[in-house]
Amino acid sequence: MRKTTLAFFSVLVALSMLLTACGSASTPAPESNANAQPTAAPVEELKGNITISGAFALYPMVTRWAEEFQKTHPGVTFDISGGGAGKGMTDALSGAVDIGMVSRAVTPEELAQGAYDIAVVKDAVFPVVNVNNPVIEDIKAKGITQETFVKIFITGEITTWGQVVGKPEITDEIHVYTRSDSAGAAEMWAKFLGGKKQEDLLGVGVNADPGLLEAVRKDPNGIGYNNLGYAFDLATGKAVEGVLTAPIDLNNNGLADPDETIDTQPKAVEMISLGKYPSPPARGLNLVTNGTPSGLVQAFILWILNDGQAFVGEAGYVQLTPDELATSLAKVK
Repeated sequence: MRKTTLAFFSVLVALSMLLTACGSASTPAPESNANAQPTAAPVEELKGNITISGAFALYPMVTRWAEEFQKTHPGVTFDISGGGAGKGMTDALSGAVDIGMVSRAVTPEELAQGAYDIAVVKDAVFPVVNVNNPVIEDIKAKGITQETFVKIFITGEITTWGQVVGKPEITDEIHVYTRSDSAGAAEMWAKFLGGKKQEDLLGVGVNADPGLLEAVRKDPNGIGYNNLGYAFDLATGKAVEGVLTAPIDLNNNGLADPDETIDTQPKAVEMISLGKYPSPPARGLNLVTNGTPSGLVQAFILWILNDGQAFVGEAGYVQLTPDELATSLAKVK
C-alpha cells in the first residue's frame, strides 16, 4: 500500500511540473517580453448636457457642431437656442447657460464680470434689398456707397430710392428695417457706419435674423442687413430667393466692381477670407463662458477648434487663420 501511495504522489509531482513548464512557455513574464505594448487605460466616455444660447449668426454652426460631436459622444446632449448676442452674453454671465454665442467683440465691462471669449469662426454682415426694388438694376451696376448707407441708416437724410442712385425723379420711399433684439449683426453694421452703436440705427425693429430677412423679402422698398448664413442659401450658393446682397461701393467710383459684387456664398467666403470685405462688418464669432471653461464644456470647445473645423466650410462659414486658431486653442487648454 505504501508503494502505491508513493507512486501516485510521484505522478502528481511530474504532472504539476509539466503543466508549469507549458504555462511558462505560453505566457512569458513581463520582463522577458521587451516588445510588449502597454495597454491603454480605458477612456471615460463623456456624459452630460451642455446648454447654449445667443447669436443667430452662430446658431446654425453650433447646431452642426453639436450634431457631429454627438456622433462620437452619444452620452452628451445639447440645449441650443437663439435670441441674439445680447441674450447669449447675459445668459452666460448669469449662469443660465454653459455657453453664450456672441457675434461681436466682448466689452471691457463684460470681461470684468467674468466673460471669457473664444473665437471659433468668422462671419460678416451684408446689406440686403428686395429683388423687386424700383432701382434694382442701378444698384447692381453702381452699388451703394458707405456714405449713402450712413444717410439711410443713421442720419435719415436719404429717404427715397431715387436719391440712392442719383435719379430724383424716382420717389419711391425707402423702408428701413433693423434688429429689435440685442444683436451682434446690428452692432457690426452700426460700427461700419461710422463707429456707431445698434441704438443709433434707424428703422422698423424686427426680431432675429430670419425675421429681418423676411421683412425685406416681402417689401419691394425694403432694406436691411443679414449675417452670411441668412443672406445666402447654402443649398444653392446664391442669395436667398427674393433678396439681393447690395454691392458696397467701397472706392466710391460709382461702379460695383467685381470684388464689390458679392452675389454668391462662395464669393462671400472668399472675400472675407482674403480680407477684401471690410471689417466691420466682417468679424470673428465667439463662444463665451463665465470664467475659463472646464470639464465637458472645455472638451466640446477643444473639439470645435480641432476636429470641428472640418465642418466650417460645409456650413457656409469662414475658418479662422492658423494664428487666430492657435490663439483660441491657447485660451482653452
